Amino acid sequence: MTLTELRYIAMLARERHFGRAAEKCHVSQPTLSVAVKKVEQRYGVILFERSATEVRPTTVGEQVAAQAERVLAEAGKLREITEQGRDPLNGPLRVGVIYTIAPYLLPRLIPALHRRAPRMPLYLQENFTANLVPELRRGDLDVIVIATPLDEAGIVTRAIYDEPFCVVLPPDHPLAAQATIGRGQIASEQLLLLGHGNCFRDQVVQACPPSPRDGGDDGAYEGGSLETVRHMVASGAGVSVAPASAAEAWQRDETLLVVRPFDVPAPQRRVVIAWRASFPRPPAIDVLYAAIADSPPPGVCLLPAPRGLSR
Repeated sequence: MTLTELRYIAMLARERHFGRAAEKCHVSQPTLSVAVKKVEQRYGVILFERSATEVRPTTVGEQVAAQAERVLAEAGKLREITEQGRDPLNGPLRVGVIYTIAPYLLPRLIPALHRRAPRMPLYLQENFTANLVPELRRGDLDVIVIATPLDEAGIVTRAIYDEPFCVVLPPDHPLAAQATIGRGQIASEQLLLLGHGNCFRDQVVQACPPSPRDGGDDGAYEGGSLETVRHMVASGAGVSVAPASAAEAWQRDETLLVVRPFDVPAPQRRVVIAWRASFPRPPAIDVLYAAIADSPPPGVCLLPAPRGLSR
């Protein structure tokens, strides 16, 4: 069967009326009727029961119509793929972002990207790095935004910005009186961390190891997200370490905590975008990078653009 014949069958099964189906297919009623009859004769089956008042698909007709809908949907995807081949900025981009970056990057990224590529919507997924990387390799995602290190064969990375860590404390905490805080001063505090499996937790523990007398890493209290940790600090449960983008956002609307920088050199993380080396739409990666560079999260240090890339 041709795609045109499948379209006629699917539409007739939906409308159950030759005139309406023909109108939706932008053909005359005799054209659609003759085409459906030819399919029935070719395969020796009756797809539709016809009467003076209605058209009803037979059992076989319902099965054929359902399969026709699936084939037409897949054919539509093929058109999207070929259109994206002609214009890599036309069509969705599937982007994965780790939990500790997404809430502070995406509100700035979306309008900046829309200005540069209005026909390239983002299909977004928040997840852990350990889950995003396999999805990138399988082709379920096109590009991911994560914190290094990442060393995977066949995966290309491009650094976007460095992000310092900050100390988050209740306003009445003794350390809040200092302009900056040393890493060693954190070791003796009740440190609030993200749960196991989150790469930011690992980076914080490496930069500011909890005191062994408090049980080390295992003795630290955990929050399921940065926002949960924020509220724990505001309640007076302890102190925490947050990426600058989160800390800057919290300072604007939170009166129950204060943010202090670390002594120089402050611990930091490097944020990169990563994609498969075989990804067929390099201009989409360039535009995503440029959109992040247009409106980076607050508190970060934007890195120089790669040579030849225009912002």
